[in-house]
Amino acid sequence: MQWPPSLSSVRRNRTFEAPRCCYSIDRPNRSDQYHHVRRSLAMALTASCDARRKLLAGEARLVMWDKGPVAQGVASRLQGMIRSGELKAGDKLPSQRVLSEQLRVSRPTLREALLTLETLGLIQTLPARGTFVLDRDRQHARAIWRYDDAHDLADVFQTRMLIEGEICALSARGMTDDTLDALGAAAETFERAWHDGDLVGHVAADLALHQGVADACPNRMLAGIYVGMQHLLNETQRQPIPNTDPDRMRQSIAEHRGILEALKARNPIAAREAMLSHIQNTARCAGVLVD
Repeated sequence: MQWPPSLSSVRRNRTFEAPRCCYSIDRPNRSDQYHHVRRSLAMALTASCDARRKLLAGEARLVMWDKGPVAQGVASRLQGMIRSGELKAGDKLPSQRVLSEQLRVSRPTLREALLTLETLGLIQTLPARGTFVLDRDRQHARAIWRYDDAHDLADVFQTRMLIEGEICALSARGMTDDTLDALGAAAETFERAWHDGDLVGHVAADLALHQGVADACPNRMLAGIYVGMQHLLNETQRQPIPNTDPDRMRQSIAEHRGILEALKARNPIAAREAMLSHIQNTARCAGVLVD
């Protein structure tokens, strides 16, 4: 075969020889392995993941836009090990190489799951020492804003107010009963998961509620902007969790109810004000003041 080979010959033969080396293209097998890992991990998800999947119903299409459901499943599984006592406060987690092999997931997926748990205040990674389980009964330092090198946390909260306030107002005009039922289910899961100590499920329900409101927005360009910055918005909803006391959580639960009541009344002004107040209070819990 001549070098370099033509593209048609590569597609026809799939394997071609270059000087001193051989390249093999085996996309179907890699795809099968990937889906096999996804199926295997899906079977091992905790009950909190099952509850979260039940939110994905109705016209609201409460879909979590994140690094992927696999990473969320891994975070739920590790949280379950912490809650059951299999991993105790002060325990050091295995290396990422070992842990990714045990959980049968890729290293990037595992890192995303660990970052989620660290933001929630369940674990802490110390340079040159490893990752350790934290004691939730103790007060810990405020979570590090993981996007600090790109966007200021206050700027992201302020952007949330600009975008989500208008999305909520526009969504109120065409709110359907099915969408309201789905949002109500997310709000109930949000409250129940907090009382059960399921922080991963709690945040998932919070993300689902806000995503459901965005899905109902008739302005698809505005909803698309929301989706485009989803990774930043999601992180601001996790950020306050380690510093959220019971009083603040009761307030947050009431704020969700206020948003739903305004949407149910199809009142755009009240819906906008309820969403803005909720985001402001969430920012304050994260240590940020926004107008």
